[in-house]
Amino acid sequence: MFELRRLRLLHELSLRGTLAAVAEALSYSPSTISQQLAQLEREAGVALLVADGRRVRLTDHGAALAAHAARALDADEQIRGELEELQPGIAPVRVAVLQTAARTIVPAALTLLAGTAPSVRVELAEVPPEEGLFELSARGFDLAIAEQYPGLTRALRPDLDRHVLGTDPMRLATRAPSSRAGHGQGAPRGAAATVSLADLADRAWVMEPAGTAARDWAVQQCRAAGFEPDVRFELADLSAHVALIAAGHAVGMLPDLLWMDAAPPVALSQLPGNPVREIFTASRRASDGRPGIRLVRNAIADAFAMA
Repeated sequence: MFELRRLRLLHELSLRGTLAAVAEALSYSPSTISQQLAQLEREAGVALLVADGRRVRLTDHGAALAAHAARALDADEQIRGELEELQPGIAPVRVAVLQTAARTIVPAALTLLAGTAPSVRVELAEVPPEEGLFELSARGFDLAIAEQYPGLTRALRPDLDRHVLGTDPMRLATRAPSSRAGHGQGAPRGAAATVSLADLADRAWVMEPAGTAARDWAVQQCRAAGFEPDVRFELADLSAHVALIAAGHAVGMLPDLLWMDAAPPVALSQLPGNPVREIFTASRRASDGRPGIRLVRNAIADAFAMA
């Protein structure tokens, strides 16, 4: 019989590609991972790994057992869901959340849960959607709040189930006029366009890091307007974007969800076509039976509807 813990290590290796990445993700030493996989090879009676330069790769037998490991882990999760139906709250719900949702949707969702399901323990980590969705598949999280941009949709993973929460308008953000900035007030949400994208071709831009969907989409908007943006500031923290724009050091593109609880300290203008990003939650299909995940997901949907 194969031990589920060792099967998970093989499954993680098939996802992450290196022993070091598996060790880092699961907080083990690389030597421990190697020892456990060597034991799994002895149990299987066939070679599961083969050296490939300084790395290892799965043999055909290893790939077949890794696919079986994924099914075994799904079955384990389904059984745990049935047990949790009998005793809700026995397992925490780990949520990967993008920054704007962490600041706005999540606090409201936790308030709702405190009143309807106080026994459910929620654990949060703010991570980029790209990482959050990958780690969700790898069982590092139970639920993810993510986004996708028009014309730049995310890959549909067969093991994940998505629920659309709604849409969030994206707007061009520039420094607020001095008359308003002096009184600590920015332009109202949804203000009529006063600046066009092409007007900002020679300005410094602040955008999210390269490789993120937000960055790729923003760059495409600039190129469609006929220029390559001078991305002088590359920051994941959107509050830093707001500070740089409000001080007049940069311009950028920001989502309305940032202003759910306060007036924006920057001037907002319409982007061509009035684009919106789609906000959604995702969970593993194998975890559909867990009531804790359903409760958290429903609370997030209700909180977004109230935003």
